[in-house]
Amino acid sequence: MDERDKLRKFRELDDAFAEALRQLESPGNRFNIPTGPPVRSLKDLEEEENQTRLQEHERQFEERLKALCIEAGYRDKKVLALVQSLLEFGLWSKDDMPAISEPTVSALSGSGRSEG
Repeated sequence: MDERDKLRKFRELDDAFAEALRQLESPGNRFNIPTGPPVRSLKDLEEEENQTRLQEHERQFEERLKALCIEAGYRDKKVLALVQSLLEFGLWSKDDMPAISEPTVSALSGSGRSEG
């Protein structure tokens, strides 16, 4: 290719690029350009994170409560009634989680007795 052909090709390419930019900037452009997933606000992300944290907290609480039931040999219904009473009278907060001992953790994976 000689220099004139190169220059002509460059101008054609430059013109095509400029035309594409004008079409993109026009309010009624017909192009369907994928833009990815919608952007979520920071507030939505924080709310989702708080919800996830709350669910994890509830899961841990339930796990620990079941472990305590196994350790103490109580039935779930009796413990549920006790917890509801404690919450109702303000003697216990939903944010409080009982601590469990190491033998109880191993009992969770072993036999789950629900007596008495």
